[in-house]
Amino acid sequence: MFSGIVEGVGLIKEIFEKQDSRQFKISAKKILEDLKVGDSVNINGACQTVIERGKDFFTVEAMKETLDRTNFGQLRVKDPVNLERSLRLSDRLGGHLVTGHIDGVGEILDIIPQKDAHIFKISFPKQYAKLVIEKGSIAVEGISLTVIEVFENYFTVGIIPYTWENTNLKNKTVKDPVNLEFDLIGKYVQKFLTDKTESQITWEYLKEKGW
Repeated sequence: MFSGIVEGVGLIKEIFEKQDSRQFKISAKKILEDLKVGDSVNINGACQTVIERGKDFFTVEAMKETLDRTNFGQLRVKDPVNLERSLRLSDRLGGHLVTGHIDGVGEILDIIPQKDAHIFKISFPKQYAKLVIEKGSIAVEGISLTVIEVFENYFTVGIIPYTWENTNLKNKTVKDPVNLEFDLIGKYVQKFLTDKTESQITWEYLKEKGW
């Protein structure tokens, strides 16, 4: 589990193509302090397992499901990537609950510079429309953000100067794909409200059990 608070930006040093996967060797600084093989790392929003650890890098392997669901298939050497280590139970939840399981990929439709922020217009897959709400939480490239406005096929978020300078968003341009994870609580609420499965607990069952 993650919080969507990016700890640093790494650079892809090498990419190794496998039959049904891709391995990424990523240079990093801060997160390497206590990182070890087997740990989970959020990379651009996707939870990945460390399979190799070097002095100034670590390596992960993205399986086909990850490549199909994310923009990992389009990553190239020297691309910057957002990094966050998994949460400890004692950590503060500075953003919101982020699982690292990407729901889909959106596209940057526009980037509007303002005096103290950059406004991003980002498209989203139509099937997730009910999970995008004004002032709700969303993870974009692993960054916990608050939705400003929602339209038929896109939403807007505001990027403050700190986030701009300390994530890979400053390297993004219009038409770039971005990984999206919709709010975990919202997904469970939607499933609960739309699940038509009849409960196995009936009045007859309760009477039979002595209630």
